[in-house]
Amino acid sequence: MSSIPAKDMISVADMIAGGLAGMGVKVVFGVISIHNMPILDAIARQGKIRFVAARGEAGAFNMADAYARVTRLLGVVITSTGTGAGNAAGASVEALSACSPVLHITSTVDRKFADRDRAAIHDVPRQPDMLKAISKAYFRMWDGHSAVGTVKAAIRTAMTAPAGPVALEIPVDVQREMCVRPASFAPPLIPPMPVDPTHIDKLADAIAASKRPMLWLGGGARNGHVAATALADLGIGIVTSTNGRGTVPENHASSLGAFNMTPEASRIYASCDLMIVLGSRLRGNETRNNDMPLPWPLYQVDADVSQSGRNYATHFFVPGDCKTVLEGIAARLPKAWRPDPQLAYDIAVARAQSEGALRQTLGPYQVIADALLARVPTGQHPWVRDVTITNSTIGNRYVQIAAPNLGVHAVGGGIGQGIPMAVGAALAGAKGKTIALCGDGGSMLCIGELMTAVEERAAVVFVLMNDKAYGVIQNIQDAQYGGRRHYSTPVMPDFKALAQSMSLAHSVVSRVEDFGEMLDRAIATDGPVLLEVDMCAIGPFAQAFGGPPAGAAGGAR
Repeated sequence: MSSIPAKDMISVADMIAGGLAGMGVKVVFGVISIHNMPILDAIARQGKIRFVAARGEAGAFNMADAYARVTRLLGVVITSTGTGAGNAAGASVEALSACSPVLHITSTVDRKFADRDRAAIHDVPRQPDMLKAISKAYFRMWDGHSAVGTVKAAIRTAMTAPAGPVALEIPVDVQREMCVRPASFAPPLIPPMPVDPTHIDKLADAIAASKRPMLWLGGGARNGHVAATALADLGIGIVTSTNGRGTVPENHASSLGAFNMTPEASRIYASCDLMIVLGSRLRGNETRNNDMPLPWPLYQVDADVSQSGRNYATHFFVPGDCKTVLEGIAARLPKAWRPDPQLAYDIAVARAQSEGALRQTLGPYQVIADALLARVPTGQHPWVRDVTITNSTIGNRYVQIAAPNLGVHAVGGGIGQGIPMAVGAALAGAKGKTIALCGDGGSMLCIGELMTAVEERAAVVFVLMNDKAYGVIQNIQDAQYGGRRHYSTPVMPDFKALAQSMSLAHSVVSRVEDFGEMLDRAIATDGPVLLEVDMCAIGPFAQAFGGPPAGAAGGAR
């Protein structure tokens, strides 16, 4: 490459920093180490990207994941090699479960030591195997010649449906190599996965021949919210997965929302003569481990062809982009066609009954549920939830969101990800202040990321539900293990003292009737606020929540 003029050359690290900025990346999350310093030094020198220094790689990856969900753009996280990359494994699995487009830039030792198990510092055996297991795809940058193409390929793969986290491994010596300066970088233009028009014809004809059709909308259908809402306006029934919430406005008269597994929902399904599942895996924790009867014929639309009939037998499978399918159905339905008008009424009744049944289980926490319901959707607040009792009861279904990109939760069911996800969501530029629902037990896994929130002045209200235990575990132990409460009461910190040590604004709700006013003050306060709810002072739920149905998956912790 000696014949190439020096002005046309650039270091790989500088190319990555400039290339990410050219592709529209504004925020990168990560943890600095000796094996990613060339890239982070380039980011700092160029000054085009905000780097958020997390306290751990798991938290950094969760932040990038939530940032991607709220912005609907690429999330970027930079970790070290070896143990540093391994620390991010659980968070990468969560992004994989949620189909979040995240570019995971990690490193490895100099090429002459890589993959040779020679105990170079931070080198670990079989790192590529680990990255492949926790990612949608894995790339290694072998040298400066392939640098630009490898970066572009990794980003395109992360953003192509079904999206997901992609690991890009760059040996530290390659980061320092020179490569040809790219002419330009721009966000990749990724067309939606095409759909056979005759398949859309078939779906439209099936709906037109039905009287009580329903659409089950998952996370893969969120980009089709306009067409899905138009179909709901016609009176077609809607139900969503937890990850598909907001695809149709959650207060729509034709929608069950995410009350997808209640007895009332099952009665609606039994009365329907068709269901189309779009962009959903019909997860076990939302279908009683796939034992819940669904309408027949059952059609399925998904960008991932391998999902065909994975959890339920389908009458017909359509591979392709859900937005294209929804728009095509809306355009093809006869203008005079309407479903049974009784369907919307029955759905409204079922929704009200499902909400009412839930409220009966809450006891004093009805006040908190209603206060959040009154504020989260109307304030355009990102609604971030960790796996905790209050989320499993009210957070995933009862408290509505204003738009499909504003709901962020642990799709994979792992605890402890709510705090860093809230930081990522808060830095995504949403109109409202992020509200995060967390538990005291789960918060211990990423408690250090509260300091990241303080350092970044992240606009977050952390609503910390503190029962001084793993409450759901205790409920399961009471119901299934004769009340033998082993290992479910870990020692918790004094959150007031912890917040003071971090200069984090903090207040405690000891009377449930004060929650709404205190939440308003927290929302109005600049920067992050820890709003601790003393559940021991307020008292128990009216009905103990014991996790998902026996044998079902879904984050029982």
